[in-house]
Amino acid sequence: MQKDRDADLPEIVQWEGRFITARTRGRWEYVGRARGIRAAAIIALDDDPDGTRHVILVSQYRVPLGRFSLEIPAGLVGDDAGGEGEEATAAAARELEEETGYRAGRLEVLGEFYSSPGMVSESFTLLKATALERVSEGGGTEDENIIVHRVALRDLSRFVAEWRRAGHAVDVRIAMLLTPGYLGEE
Repeated sequence: MQKDRDADLPEIVQWEGRFITARTRGRWEYVGRARGIRAAAIIALDDDPDGTRHVILVSQYRVPLGRFSLEIPAGLVGDDAGGEGEEATAAAARELEEETGYRAGRLEVLGEFYSSPGMVSESFTLLKATALERVSEGGGTEDENIIVHRVALRDLSRFVAEWRRAGHAVDVRIAMLLTPGYLGEE
């Protein structure tokens, strides 16, 4: 494979904020997380006693989109002062409980992924959370106003279609859940 002709040019920081940094390298413009901050995203699966499997989703108003967005729970890793060495699993456990009110009995790392590699350098660690226990209402921190959705996997396609018809946004990571066999479901 051949690298892009600008791959070895110097990276120039154009602007840096608290959470993101705008950079250029040759003809490329892109953004990434500031200060080495990373992200963790969680596919949280909850089973009923009858075997019905549910996925825990969240929605919240996203200012850059100007509307509500349906997402899997996610959050930043190492974004607090002194948290630079935080592990993705610790952040995922914290964010899952904070956003959804569920505590994971088991967290499994599924790998590192990139959501928009042509313009964002950020990666996220994707984890699967199982053996869930509801410990609070969730909803995120004081100003996040997160709504928790517990959706049967068999009804997910319909749920997402209704969400779209209502004019709301859908995070790309929801597509993984809609892929037959991705979670080992039949």
